[in-house]
Amino acid sequence: MKRLFSILAITGLMTFGNVQAQDSTQAAAPATEQVADTTATEATTDEAAATTTDEAVAEEVTFTQGMKKRFIEGGPAFMGIVLICLILGLAIAIERIIYLNLSSTNSKKLISEVEIALNSGGVNAAKEVARNTAGPVASIFYQGLDRYSHGLDSAEKSIVAYGGVQMGQLEKNVSWISLFIALAPMLGFMGTVIGMIEAFDQIQSAGSMEPSLVAGGIKVALLTTVFGLIVAIILQVFYNYITAKIDSIVNDMEDASISLVDMLSDYSKK
Repeated sequence: MKRLFSILAITGLMTFGNVQAQDSTQAAAPATEQVADTTATEATTDEAAATTTDEAVAEEVTFTQGMKKRFIEGGPAFMGIVLICLILGLAIAIERIIYLNLSSTNSKKLISEVEIALNSGGVNAAKEVARNTAGPVASIFYQGLDRYSHGLDSAEKSIVAYGGVQMGQLEKNVSWISLFIALAPMLGFMGTVIGMIEAFDQIQSAGSMEPSLVAGGIKVALLTTVFGLIVAIILQVFYNYITAKIDSIVNDMEDASISLVDMLSDYSKK
């Protein structure tokens, strides 16, 4: 009997232990699956982020390399000339922008200072103010004041003549920018025409019109036109800014010249 109870007790303990082990295994299984799912999700997210980063880098590299590739495909003859037009045009435009910005002065302040110096110290004091001020307006003032000793009419003629000289200095080399604006697309069109002629020559030599042969020649021909138009657009923006700046300075010069003539006329009546 005791042996029977012992066997039953051992069997019960083993059964109870197996049940607890199964429950523990079943309880741990969802947690393990959840951790695995989380790990898999994180891995997928990391892969997606890495893929997005790789795609962004690939797009950036593809754009820069693509522009270089397209430029080379256009041919060194016409594409090189178009590039030279862009470089020279930008160089002249930057030089003109710097010169025009340095030539801009506060005309109202200069007129006020010259008028005060003229009324208090005479022509020599006014000339000293104009000499110490930079810009085309001050240069015109100095020339007019310097010729005042020969009479008011002589001073007025000197102002008008030197105003034309200063206008020529402001417009110096601007015509080259307009030349490059017109030349760049014309060179592009010429490259396109020559490329089309070469494509038709290849068709004639092959004796048949293959789409791949025609498409390649036309693509290379059109690239010169595209880059020529891009150069013209860039230079046109700079050209419009420069011409607007010149017009603004010329208007200031004209208004200031009229004010100087009026001041000298009033001064001569004293």
